[in-house]
Amino acid sequence: MKVLIVDDETNIREIVVKLLNLEGIEGLSAENGFAAQRIVESDDVDIIVSDLKMPGMDGLELLAWLKEKSFDIPMIMISAFGQADDAVKALKLGAYDYMVKPFEPDVLIHRIKNAANAQSLKRALYSKEQNDSYIAHSSRMKQMKKRIQRIAPTPSTVLITGESGSGKEVTARYIHQLSGHAEGPFLSINVGGVPEELLESELFGHEKGAFTGADRRKIGLFEAAAEGTLFLDEIGEMSSGMQVKLLRVLQEKRIRRLGGIEEIPIKARIISATNKTLEDSVKKGSFREDLFYRLNVARLELPPLRERKEDIIPLASLLLKNLNLKMGSSINNISPEAVMLLESYSFPGNIRELENILERACIYVDETTIRPEDLELPSSTGVVHVQEKPGTLRAMEKELILESLLRWEGNRTKAAQELGITRRTIQNKLIEYGMADRLD
Repeated sequence: MKVLIVDDETNIREIVVKLLNLEGIEGLSAENGFAAQRIVESDDVDIIVSDLKMPGMDGLELLAWLKEKSFDIPMIMISAFGQADDAVKALKLGAYDYMVKPFEPDVLIHRIKNAANAQSLKRALYSKEQNDSYIAHSSRMKQMKKRIQRIAPTPSTVLITGESGSGKEVTARYIHQLSGHAEGPFLSINVGGVPEELLESELFGHEKGAFTGADRRKIGLFEAAAEGTLFLDEIGEMSSGMQVKLLRVLQEKRIRRLGGIEEIPIKARIISATNKTLEDSVKKGSFREDLFYRLNVARLELPPLRERKEDIIPLASLLLKNLNLKMGSSINNISPEAVMLLESYSFPGNIRELENILERACIYVDETTIRPEDLELPSSTGVVHVQEKPGTLRAMEKELILESLLRWEGNRTKAAQELGITRRTIQNKLIEYGMADRLD
């Protein structure tokens, strides 16, 4: 990623470029809008951070030029104290975000990454190509992806564990796509959602006359999966009787339809998943130890979404792209304030809840950008609805900080973590608001 810093103060440009380099981001610099034009026309710039007031060509004129020339580059405007009206004008002209001097370096980095995420979201929503859709921006998911890529080509059974809604079936499908079984079907069944008396027939199939109502032969999922993949979700809910039958399949690689005598070879790969800790179930005697070892050859433990926050916005991009197709909507952006709320939310329902929140937002959003009030995040989980009330940007900023401090009972460290800023920034803001003695 290349970030262009436009400021007539040499020390600010140099400091910010060095800071970007430490973050692994390539920093370019220009001392005015005219120099910035030259760089934009000759280099691939991803984000622009520009001072509002500069000699020659100022930030607003540079922004207008970018729009005129159709350069789709997010711009973060830097304004001095007392320039709120100009900052509002910049936002109306299409600036992605604004910051007031002096600012904390880590806050600027956070805003730049937000802008990069939003740009990726926008491009993904309009992209017609279906690229690798397994999201792995966080360090834990990058490690998970590497592990999957090693497991997928092998014939081993796989056990995927993780909280409900954390993406276990998506992971199973990704393994299938990368495996030698990709040309075959991917079939799935929620073991916990099928009554025991029907589950055996669903998995093994039956012959005509095998039981009352069996008026024709039925092919079970083990057989129908052929040389593809069979995904057994919520395997921890399987009854003890079915566990014995599944163990036999894994040992012998053969099945027999209900009411049949023919031994049918099974070539499908078996992937199972659970939100339970099967080791505890084994200790309690509710899950067979020998079956556990058969299933637990290759193990993938998916982290909850709250532990992989870097993946939230990329996941939102993919989900919104699908929701646009499903609902006929055209959402192409998430506001910085909405991004901040999503990244600070705990997501007890994980990815499934994120999809639910975004689908609801698609229903209520008035424009093409999702804003905080469109998200309607549940206040019972510790995140309060934030409404963008009329007023200055400074008033909105003050409201966000004070609400977060109230939410954390005055704990500035936790409020700073939630907002993605430093504790020092909150302290400085409270001094600025004349409230340094409040909420301490």
